[in-house]
Amino acid sequence: MNNLRSDPLKLASLVAAVTVLFPMVGSQGQPVSQGPAGKTAASAFQPPEKQQPLDSARDRPNIVVILTDDLGFSDIGCYGSEIATPNLDRLAQAGVRFTQFYNTAKCHSSRVSLMSGRWCKQAGDTGLQRAVTVPEVLGGAGYFTAMAGKWHLDQQPTDFGFQRYFGHLSGATSYYKGDKTFRLNGQPWAVPEKDFYTTVANVDFALKFLNEARESQKSWFLYLAFNAPHGPLQPLESDYKKYLGKYDAGWDVMRAARVAKQKELGLFGAGVEPSPRPEHIPAWAALTPEMRAWEARRMAAYAGLIDRVDQELGRLFADLQQHGEFENTLIIFLSDNGACPYDRRSVGRELEPYNRDSSWSDSTGWAWARNSPFRYYKQNQFEGGIATPAIFHWPAGLKTKPGALVDSPAHLVDVLPTLAEISGAKIPATWPDREPSPLAGISLKPILDGQSVPSRPPIHLLFGSDRGLRDGDWKLVSFQSEPWELYNLAQDRTELHDVAKQHPDIVKRMEQQWTEMTKNVLHAPAKDYTPVATMPSLPHKHGQWTDYTSLDASSARHDAAKQKKRARKTEAKAEAARDEGSGIRARVNTKLTIEGGELVLACSGNDSGLSFDQLPDLKVHGPYKLVFNLQSKAGGGGQIFWTLDAGTKLPKGQHQAFEVRHDDDWQQITLKIDTEGKLYALRLDPCSAPGTVRIKDLKLLDAAGQTLHAWPSKEK
Repeated sequence: MNNLRSDPLKLASLVAAVTVLFPMVGSQGQPVSQGPAGKTAASAFQPPEKQQPLDSARDRPNIVVILTDDLGFSDIGCYGSEIATPNLDRLAQAGVRFTQFYNTAKCHSSRVSLMSGRWCKQAGDTGLQRAVTVPEVLGGAGYFTAMAGKWHLDQQPTDFGFQRYFGHLSGATSYYKGDKTFRLNGQPWAVPEKDFYTTVANVDFALKFLNEARESQKSWFLYLAFNAPHGPLQPLESDYKKYLGKYDAGWDVMRAARVAKQKELGLFGAGVEPSPRPEHIPAWAALTPEMRAWEARRMAAYAGLIDRVDQELGRLFADLQQHGEFENTLIIFLSDNGACPYDRRSVGRELEPYNRDSSWSDSTGWAWARNSPFRYYKQNQFEGGIATPAIFHWPAGLKTKPGALVDSPAHLVDVLPTLAEISGAKIPATWPDREPSPLAGISLKPILDGQSVPSRPPIHLLFGSDRGLRDGDWKLVSFQSEPWELYNLAQDRTELHDVAKQHPDIVKRMEQQWTEMTKNVLHAPAKDYTPVATMPSLPHKHGQWTDYTSLDASSARHDAAKQKKRARKTEAKAEAARDEGSGIRARVNTKLTIEGGELVLACSGNDSGLSFDQLPDLKVHGPYKLVFNLQSKAGGGGQIFWTLDAGTKLPKGQHQAFEVRHDDDWQQITLKIDTEGKLYALRLDPCSAPGTVRIKDLKLLDAAGQTLHAWPSKEK
């Protein structure tokens, strides 16, 4: 069922003020003038008055996919916010909004699913070893492919089909200073000492890449992945001051205002019961004056970050209009997860957030309000963690009414098959050095055509120990592997009334379904599908949610935990086996011990493995063979990386993927290192998911099969 709704009058008024407490402000900090239909004077572009149909099938659309970072469900105007987002609001006014569009609840896994059309671990996690990506699919169909922004996956975007790339490979970065992972078209890019801001720079380079695409006279695909509003909270000065003082009334008032606006917009049709403030968040009035002042400043910083994203998108949309491309460009706007509640360490709380030396952390109280009307947050598989604003805009292609609302469940995995169908691109069944698994997503083109999607496969949910399954109206969900909870989302979208005890048959069926998918579709390690607890631990807690007992409590807690972790890491390094002269060591996310001549690796699943930073001076050139016996209780595929000189640092150089069985049986693996040079360094990653791996008889052989080196040379 499509569940398509449209109420143009409500949508036309979405840019009106929410309440007197939260007046909408324009891009220069002045109140927005309201036109007869609620139009604002602050928009950088105007949507076309009339949608123009495509002339023929050959008029393939250009495509823009916009991904924000840690954006709450209600953080933009057309989903209930008081923050000025006139450009996105106008996009929604002329396009389609999804009310049940899901992500994976986490930054990197959402990017895997978005790029691959598969569940994260099914795709091979951040290595994408069992997937083909959106730019590879569209590039194969003749599209010019470009990306600007946060990558957060293995290697670089230019290794996965993007012909142009600017941005940072890391999961988070300073908005003003950047970090050492910035790249431009595969090469290191030095962040300027001044006059740099990530949100602005991303659109600067996106516009540059679009000009290059136009010169190629090809249809183009742009992936714009903002790091905003992910922490650290570092808005531009003008954007921050625009909202300073706007949040003095606190999160209880802001959340009530957002819920009221969502109701006014008809976002949920018959309406929903908003979730109450949880036990771990105090009432605003119960906070000390100092805490209230600090928290009001933090929300002003969030608002400034989000406002700037909208302003920069206005620049992009205006450029498309200027070049006559706006009508036949499919624009998709999404977020990678819900608002972030993890309050780690705030640096420079006494400074302004636009000071380059400040680095403010996230706030649990505001995360609750920003995820209105839902429960929980980023990393949790409840609606607050996985429901994303989702706007589709395509004047020449959409056959829905302007401002339509779609209630059909959808997921990031649906983006790739949708784009493939719209562009006429074929999705390859094979790819060099990878073994693509079947797609998890479905095409949403029928919905964009104003039709129905008869049914869809269940939506699998997993991050860490949080898990869930959406199948039709039913949702099974667990907070950190505590007992399963069951909700009928058609009646209880905010997951307030657990009916697991009333429907044990549904719980059993869906648990079996979830476990089967986790085992045989995701090929996840056994620890990921161990049975949930039988008794709940209430109230739910997390060690990184904000501690409101004092201004310094959250930062002090984080520093203590970091110091303890550093001590454990130092101890682990001291205990780690190191073969003298061979330079073998466990990677940072791996604990290595030696038992009876076997290398035993306890892997976290995040770049776990062994590094041979400098091999003994080899007397012969390649090709070589790396042979070993392996027994695994982990998951995912394996990889080896190698370099031929001291100047190339792993994982740069060359690499090769290989298959691994994770059935706890010994298997012999032979990997050919096809090079004519001399090996300098080597890295062996035997898995890409958590678990234990044992390796024995590890040898490097020359072309004639003679042993050049064996590990371990002796036990420690």
